[in-house]
Amino acid sequence: MAKRKIALFGGTFDPIHLGHTAVAADAAEHIGAEKIIFVPAKRSPLKGFFPRASDKDRFAMIALAIADNKNFEVSDYELKKPEPSYTLDTVRQFQADCGSGTLIYWLVGADSIDELPLWYGIVELIDACIVSAMYRAGCEAPDFARFEAIWGPERVKKLQRNVIRTPLIAMSSTEIRDRLAADRDVTSMLHPAVADYIRKHNLYQSEISP
Repeated sequence: MAKRKIALFGGTFDPIHLGHTAVAADAAEHIGAEKIIFVPAKRSPLKGFFPRASDKDRFAMIALAIADNKNFEVSDYELKKPEPSYTLDTVRQFQADCGSGTLIYWLVGADSIDELPLWYGIVELIDACIVSAMYRAGCEAPDFARFEAIWGPERVKKLQRNVIRTPLIAMSSTEIRDRLAADRDVTSMLHPAVADYIRKHNLYQSEISP
């Protein structure tokens, strides 16, 4: 019997925007995943700063952004742990929760690939789940061949086999925060409920993004 497929989508989501949800939906279709679970991080181990919005606010914004999609969920697993968040620990927890009949995918943006050798337990992570690198249409597909000497040919083949091309959506959380700080319009970048939440809670005002 074919295994269930669940994809975990981690990040700070500070704030979550329409690009995040669009690529998640596209990745789910490509993989054949029955659900995408957004896993907001308390703080990335490779970043020396915390997200601008609080854990509570980021979780709330994700919940609002995905409310219309029955295949999307949000988990506070990493938010409840002491920072920083390690992907390997998260994947292992979801594997334990979901059981051996479920394949766990971890979605990662192609812009993070250069950092992968620095990830905690990256070799174990590649072995434990299916790491799927997403790259934007019109951009060059990621090439993992340069990592063969440290990860071995089989892991590189596995990574290359699970590359996903997603729609070209030119927006980022950094750009949105900067626009909000400058009192510029961001309505085309955010789910209306997220934009309303940010406005009501006065988030990202007068800040300079790192």
